[in-house]
Amino acid sequence: MPAPRKYDDETRARAIRMYQDRLTEGGISQAAARREIGELIGVNPDTLRGWLRREFGEGVTPSATDAESASGEIARLRRENAQLKRANEILKTASAFFAAAELDRKLGQ
Repeated sequence: MPAPRKYDDETRARAIRMYQDRLTEGGISQAAARREIGELIGVNPDTLRGWLRREFGEGVTPSATDAESASGEIARLRRENAQLKRANEILKTASAFFAAAELDRKLGQ
């Protein structure tokens, strides 16, 4: 007789989905993602690893697929693009400020 299950199927599915989402965001290892998600939902990271193995097969994790890699790259590029847009806005504002100061200086002579 198998041991009773501590977690229901819904909890397992939610944990796997959260793990996939966290890897897609990027900037984190698989082990760190398991620890983070495990702490959030109160599941041992090794338990989560077992669920992932059963879901995706031995040695295959969602991050190993091309689609996941591509979506992680897209997310990274979007973050970088947003950061560059903020930097451009700062530079435009500074440029306008210094242009106005130069004009005031020339008019004041």
